[in-house]
Amino acid sequence: MAMTRLDPIDRKILAELQADGRMTNVELARRVGISAPPCLRRVRTLEESGLIEGYHADVNERELGFEVQVFVMVGLDSQAEAELSAFEERCRNWPLVRECHMLNGEVDFILKCVAPDLSGFQSFLTGELLTTPNVASVKTSLVIRRAKDEPGVPFDILEDRLSKSA
Repeated sequence: MAMTRLDPIDRKILAELQADGRMTNVELARRVGISAPPCLRRVRTLEESGLIEGYHADVNERELGFEVQVFVMVGLDSQAEAELSAFEERCRNWPLVRECHMLNGEVDFILKCVAPDLSGFQSFLTGELLTTPNVASVKTSLVIRRAKDEPGVPFDILEDRLSKSA
């Protein structure tokens, strides 16, 4: 489903679910101004098209005992596709790595990691990451505090852009 094929109701459904993915279909339908059956059909279409990739609970890492959050910048010796894919696959298999993004610029990947404590992160760093084939450099930055953590996209900017192009 291309962006151009989304009507205002579809965009409102996406915005509402992004803000609160737990609401019932009846509540969602009320908020977007349509009845429940067509609302559910639209949600299913948005899911099938890949615009809705899943539903998740935001959990409090610190309350669950994960006191340490680290951003790790990784440089590889080789940027051949096979090497990039192999590193991505390793990242998918490391539980402490919560996000992995390939970048353009000075580093090849940035990883967001969580760990119960510094020694747990250090064990991962020295026992797993630094011993990974093709890893040339690693720089870490410990998160002191989070100022903002907002998933998704800013629908108000999207709507503003669409209204100017109409």
